[in-house]
Amino acid sequence: VQLQASGGGLVQPGGSLRLSCAASGGTSSFWHMGWFRQAPGKEREFVAQMSRSGGHTAFSESVKGRFTISRDNAKNTVYLQMNMLKPADTGVYYCAVRASRLVLSALRDPNQYDYWGQGTLVTVSS
Repeated sequence: VQLQASGGGLVQPGGSLRLSCAASGGTSSFWHMGWFRQAPGKEREFVAQMSRSGGHTAFSESVKGRFTISRDNAKNTVYLQMNMLKPADTGVYYCAVRASRLVLSALRDPNQYDYWGQGTLVTVSS
């Protein structure tokens, strides 16, 4: 399985970006598709995830209300729409997928995800 993330770049505070991540090589859609990020000198942190049916989404408190997540199961692609960006959102954004279902308490644990993309850099600066 390979994940290809794209859409990062430089944006001013208050601006928007849309990240995409396409998964290839799998035989079926993944139960969980999500995003994590890592700022310089910090640990990788959970940003958002969406279940296969789209019936369950989860967001970190720091992005809730500003970011939305969506997915196209036919294309095995997950999107992250980021609005009202802040300098604190700067970092490398990684997409991740999990084949089987997770309990809710495990959704934010990066160790629970099976495959990772290469990361795309988001820089929020004036």
